[in-house]
This record gives sequence, C-alpha cells and structure tokens, in this order.
Amino acid sequence: MWAKLDETLAKFEDVERQLADPASVADSTRYTRLAKEHGSLAKIARPYQEYKRLLTEIAPMEAALAAESDPEMKAYMEEEVQKLRDQSAVLYQKLEDLILVDPGEDFDSVIVEIRAGTGGDEAALFAGDLFNMYRRYAETQGWKLETLDFSPTDLGGMKEISFSLTGDGVYRHLRYESGGHRVQRVPKTEAQGRIHTSAATVAVLPEPSEIQIEIKSEDVRVDTFCSGGPGGQHQNKTQSGVRLTHVPTGTVAESRSERSQLKNKDICWRMLRTRIYENLQAQEHAKRAAERKNQIGSGDRSERIRTYNFPQNRVTDHRINLTLHRLDAIIMGDMAELIRGLMDYDKAQQLKALGITTGTASVKPAPVAAAR
Repeated sequence: MWAKLDETLAKFEDVERQLADPASVADSTRYTRLAKEHGSLAKIARPYQEYKRLLTEIAPMEAALAAESDPEMKAYMEEEVQKLRDQSAVLYQKLEDLILVDPGEDFDSVIVEIRAGTGGDEAALFAGDLFNMYRRYAETQGWKLETLDFSPTDLGGMKEISFSLTGDGVYRHLRYESGGHRVQRVPKTEAQGRIHTSAATVAVLPEPSEIQIEIKSEDVRVDTFCSGGPGGQHQNKTQSGVRLTHVPTGTVAESRSERSQLKNKDICWRMLRTRIYENLQAQEHAKRAAERKNQIGSGDRSERIRTYNFPQNRVTDHRINLTLHRLDAIIMGDMAELIRGLMDYDKAQQLKALGITTGTASVKPAPVAAAR
C-alpha cells in the first residue's frame, strides 16, 4: 500500500514540475495531458501529503505529552493529540479506499441505467424505487443528479431510466451496484395479498470526458423522432427526441427527456461516449476479474447481486453474505452501511493481495483513534 502511495506521490510531484516548465505551457496538447494527469493523481497525492504532515505533527506532540507533568496542561495536550489522531484515522481510511481504484478510473461522474426486468408493472415500480433510493443517497452525499432519459408507466413506475451523478467519490461508492436486483413483496396490484418476486437491472457506467474518448462525428448516424410521453402536445408534435448510432460498433444512445432537440443531442453524446468507453474497457476489466478471484461480482446485469425482502424488512447482498434488517431505511436512501460493507470487503481482499491486513500498516504505522 505504502509503496503504491509513494509511487503516486512521486508521479504527482514530477507532473507538477513539468507543469511549471514554460515549455509545457507553450505546448497546449502537452499541457492539457499533464493537467489531466495532475488532476487524476491529486485525488490520492493530496490526502497522502496531508496524512504525512499529520504524522510529523503527532510524533513530537506525543513525546511532549509523555514528558508533561502538569495535569491541566496534560489534559489540554491529550485533547489536541486526540484531534490529530482522529483526523489521521479518517485520512488513513480514505487512502485505503482510494487505492481500490486506479487514479485514471476514479471518475467524478457516472451514468446509472436502471431497467425493469421480470415482473411486469411491479418490476417497473421497483425500478422507480431503486431510482429514488439512489436519488436520496446522492442528496446525502451532495452529488448532483441529472435525469438523461426515462420511460414511465401509467402506475408511476419506470420501464427504464438513465441519469448521471456527479460528485467526489461517486464512482468509488456506486461501482458495486451494477447487476440484478430482486424484490420480494406484495404488489400494489395484488388483491389477495400474495408475495411476488420481481427484478430490475442496474448498470453504473463511469462517464469519460471528451479527452478520454474521442468519437468521430462521421461515424455517428443521427435520427430524430417525436418524443411522446409527458410534456403534452409539444413533445408529440416536434422532432425533439434524438437517437445516435455509432456505426462501427452498433452502439446506440437516445434521449427524449428534454423539450429541446439540442439538449437531447448533448445528452445522447454523453451516453454514447459512456457506452463506447464501457465496451472498450470490457476486455481489460475481464482480465482484471480473472486475476482477482475474490472480486465482488462481475458487474454483469444478469448476475443477481441483492434481494430486497419487504415482509421481513431485509436486504441481503449475496456477494458478501451481508444481511441488514433495515430495508425501510435503505430504500429511503440510507445506504451508507450497505455501501461501506461492500467497500470494506473489497478493500480487505485487495490489501490481503498486497500482504497488508485491513486497518494496519506494515511500513508506516497509522495512528488509530484511541478510545475516550
């Protein structure tokens, strides 16, 4: 872990030196590449610099504390040292989380696609519930949500919905949500009170920038159509819906959520870049998955990853055998415990592969918050 952090910090400092070179500023292409690399490395390098700074502060303060005899001063110093220990413990956990994701793939924006599966109207209602669950969780994290495309049902559910989430750590937190989600409950449409099982699929796709993936406009076919759905006569009479088809790969993206054709086209380009990027990364991800036997799932939509059992107020994540009897809170967006469980499990597996036990440091001891 520490070797990887030191390597990242060294790269970061080298890129900073290159950015300060007038020759780099004069070459716009090189400067753009360096600036992008600098921003990517900074996500790990900055917290690591702060962590190292805290360690240098704590050591002499602890030595002074041990030598202090005045009770009042000793109590004050203990409080100050504890504050620094708490800060360093938080940073240590953050650093462990950060090394789970390559700096080049630590995206601050993702596109989430939810589709109703087996179960008819009940599956569509469940898909809508999943969207609201992620929406509420995003609010607690301070992330920005933008609806890109959706297909509602008459009962208030969603046949499918695509939306983007933007904010710090969004990919690290939601990268494990891809897969099949199953619900067990009595549907609103069930008159006899029988429990039904329905399903929906979720895909969390990192959203690349135009710099990370370039698509030639001549390779894309543009089609427009009457968008229909909510919005009244305007959407039914104007060609505001847009569909983009990347001819070389057959990748398709469409949007009808906006009244403006131009806005829908912009949304389509974002979705198209994301889907093509996903396809380009699929082979590399498959290779990594083969190398990591303890990986948390494949992210394949056909894989059932979680069950939401309403009669028992239970959520079970089948990949890590985690069961929580607080479905009512989770479906309202209180997902922190569930997501932390997934992150900690994956972190333990990766650190184990590096020969490090979770929560310990083999090279640089991490201060742990002492019990009060």
